[in-house]
Amino acid sequence: MHPLNRRRVIAGLPLGLMALSMGAQADAWPSKPIRLVVPFAPGGTSEIVARSVAAELTKQLGVSVYVDNKPGGAGVTAMTEVSKAAPDGYTLILTHVGTLAVNPYMLKNQPYDVNRDFTPVTLLAKVPNVFVIHPDVPARNFREFLAYAKANPGKLNYGSAGNASAGHLAMEYLKLVTGLFITHIPYRGTGPQLTDLLAGRTQASSAGMPALGAHIRSGKLRAIAVGTQQRIPAMPDVPTVAEMGYKNFETSQWYGLHVPAGTPAEIIKRLQEECYKALRSSAVTERFATDNAMGGGGPSAEYAEFVRKEQIVWRDIVQRAGIKPD
Repeated sequence: MHPLNRRRVIAGLPLGLMALSMGAQADAWPSKPIRLVVPFAPGGTSEIVARSVAAELTKQLGVSVYVDNKPGGAGVTAMTEVSKAAPDGYTLILTHVGTLAVNPYMLKNQPYDVNRDFTPVTLLAKVPNVFVIHPDVPARNFREFLAYAKANPGKLNYGSAGNASAGHLAMEYLKLVTGLFITHIPYRGTGPQLTDLLAGRTQASSAGMPALGAHIRSGKLRAIAVGTQQRIPAMPDVPTVAEMGYKNFETSQWYGLHVPAGTPAEIIKRLQEECYKALRSSAVTERFATDNAMGGGGPSAEYAEFVRKEQIVWRDIVQRAGIKPD
């Protein structure tokens, strides 16, 4: 049965039978593989977070939790597909700042409402944004980069994982507060954009430590600033943007789980509890520590409130910076 028809059948049941139907689904869950949709191509921070958590959930739940990458359309392609999926706990989506807090204000028409058609499960991780440049750029630090970029307006290009990706938003926010003129080149994922950055075809980027760390340590990329309010342990010599005179500047990547609206509350609660356990497993905590990521796992209501506050922040930034889909 098509998911939409299944929803209509359930909605047409008397209240008592509807409750029994939903309760039976929740009691039997999970009994088959669970799909975790990621709205970006492989190779970026989203992929690392998703696969780390999915591997632990697979062990804990006794069924396969597999990652399905669905890039395209600033995350709209994946979000649209999941919004139409059956609300039975077998289709999850990795949500983040772009799909939840920016697209609603950047894109005029979306075929879903992020607050009405999805239900939050839990925050999975917050990852510091790192600003990097290719070594061929004649700048050794953040101030020299600003000076060079301002002396050469429009000469530099920066890549991102795509429109409304965390890296796109971080760079546009930086442009807003510093007055930089640097051109955005959107890609279909962090992996493809890093390929061009490492080859020197683009000159700058912002992403999380999971995607950038090895390239920074090898000297293939130069870290010039971090978006957190405090310096990060992995790079104690790299200053924050706020330190450089841009008070209160703060941007990080964050990732969570949502399910289609109508998913039984018992399944959502079980998912949240299993995520909490997974995020505290040694495999995940060790991986996150390497990348300076902070694990979440809190209640659904807590994640919902976090998203609400982020929507207020980014609505203002989108309007002030004039962020538009390229």
